[in-house]
Amino acid sequence: MVGRARPDREYRFAIRRRRPQWRHETLREEGAVLRTLRDKGVLITGAGRGIGKRLALGFAQAGARVGLLARSMAELDLAYLEIEHAGGTALRIRADVCEYEQMCAAVERMRAHFGGVYALVAAAGIQGPIGPLAETPPRAWAETLQTNLLGVMHAARAVLPHMIEQRMGKIIVLSGEGAAGPRPNFSAYAASKAAVVRLVETLAEEVRDHNIQVNCIAPGGTYTHMTDQILHAGERAGWKAQEEALELRVGGGVAPDKQIQLALFLASERSNHISGKLIQVCDDWKRLENANLNPELYTLRRVQKVS
Repeated sequence: MVGRARPDREYRFAIRRRRPQWRHETLREEGAVLRTLRDKGVLITGAGRGIGKRLALGFAQAGARVGLLARSMAELDLAYLEIEHAGGTALRIRADVCEYEQMCAAVERMRAHFGGVYALVAAAGIQGPIGPLAETPPRAWAETLQTNLLGVMHAARAVLPHMIEQRMGKIIVLSGEGAAGPRPNFSAYAASKAAVVRLVETLAEEVRDHNIQVNCIAPGGTYTHMTDQILHAGERAGWKAQEEALELRVGGGVAPDKQIQLALFLASERSNHISGKLIQVCDDWKRLENANLNPELYTLRRVQKVS
């Protein structure tokens, strides 16, 4: 029997800040999102905590039927109760993204309970070893790529046949610091996130003709359990990472509303023309709704300057 849910400080903040923001959205924007997501199945990996849980709460509030996927049943229970108590609909799925068969079974549960998976939000990830590569255990480095890169591949591979069959779908992958630039002392995390962005770009081209859009979100600095891991690592993380982590612990980082709104936009029909992009939460992404994007924008590219 699961006890009464009591959100931690991070998620009380997320719930408190989210509702007023919805009242300030225009009717057109809110209506477009609700029409797209109401009663649709949305599978979210890493939904037990961190940004994955924030997005799960946001999608549930938008009317989606949310599949909560994580390894910890206790975390799933808490997220489930928070959504149910707020009047949303959720399904708990205990699974490991590193196991492809478990991801396939999760998709089948989504089909049985919610009729399928309209959108996949791949938020599961680990920080991995912190410190110089010369001092990093190779096994820990490889395990980070197993979760952060192969975990995304497993989730996408599991949902794609169903999406191709229904000729529509959205795949949203969380990127992170290090995807678009170097991140000293976090080589495994940075390499895995850069690889995820290129995977998204490649997959977007493969499924473009099937009316499936695939994009990455860079969610910005946010206070999560990873922040505490950086602080605990001390000098191994480097002075810059330590200062940034301290600021996040004090201020909380990017407001949950901003992350939720960008994810809802990329899951809605308003973004059907956007695919294969890495969009940061601080970008002026609302203008992209009516924009013809240059293929080189919001991607991993080698910039050349010709004299």
